[in-house]
Amino acid sequence: MQFVEGLPEGIYVGQTKVFHEQVEPSPTAELTGFNLALHVNDDPIRVQHHRIRLLEDFRSLGVKQMTWMTQTHSTICLTVNDQMNFHAQEGDGLVTQKKGHALMMMTADCLPIVLGNAEGTEVANLHAGWRGLAHGIVENTIIEMKTKPMWAWLGAAISQPCFEIGAEVKDTFCCKYPELETAFKAGEKSGKFYADLYAIARLILKLHGIDNILGGDQCTFLQNDEYFSYRRHAQTGRMATFVFLSQ
Repeated sequence: MQFVEGLPEGIYVGQTKVFHEQVEPSPTAELTGFNLALHVNDDPIRVQHHRIRLLEDFRSLGVKQMTWMTQTHSTICLTVNDQMNFHAQEGDGLVTQKKGHALMMMTADCLPIVLGNAEGTEVANLHAGWRGLAHGIVENTIIEMKTKPMWAWLGAAISQPCFEIGAEVKDTFCCKYPELETAFKAGEKSGKFYADLYAIARLILKLHGIDNILGGDQCTFLQNDEYFSYRRHAQTGRMATFVFLSQ
């Protein structure tokens, strides 16, 4: 398991990939790999085995609990500390101040963003597709946090050359943040553009005082040996981005 470097002491951040040493065999070629999502028509027992193995990977660092969400491309962000939720709550952002509580977000082209404060006492994990970024998942997560986030990490997402969108998507962003005009390149087809999720996220984060931004240099679509990609194959698995405060 590879963790992000350059963060406050005691904070662990990373993202799973297609390969894992204890991946379960898949009955379908499309879901081959370390899938962690229950909503992609995979065998739920297989998925739960993968989640348990991930928890076992974290146990030596003091993780006792993992929280997953039913993600809906919303702007809902929730704080979870000691409570145990036996049913997945809907939303696309999680915040915790509890040590040993891993926050999990699933993606397969959308942008995972992890936030944290300078003291290493509070972290957040959010799922940011274009809808979430445009409608305020970053802003709502910052509001939900009790302390000011001072750093961010951007996990693997689809890169600009592979992410074609319509003019209505570009207009949604640029009406809210005119500075984002430079995050879009005109496509070959009329009314089509290529959107840079990383550039969009960086600008929004910087507008909210977060200048220390790590990551943002991968492509889920092109790096097919490492990441699942919904745009590459609609029937595919999901990676998980994680963050936790060690005990």
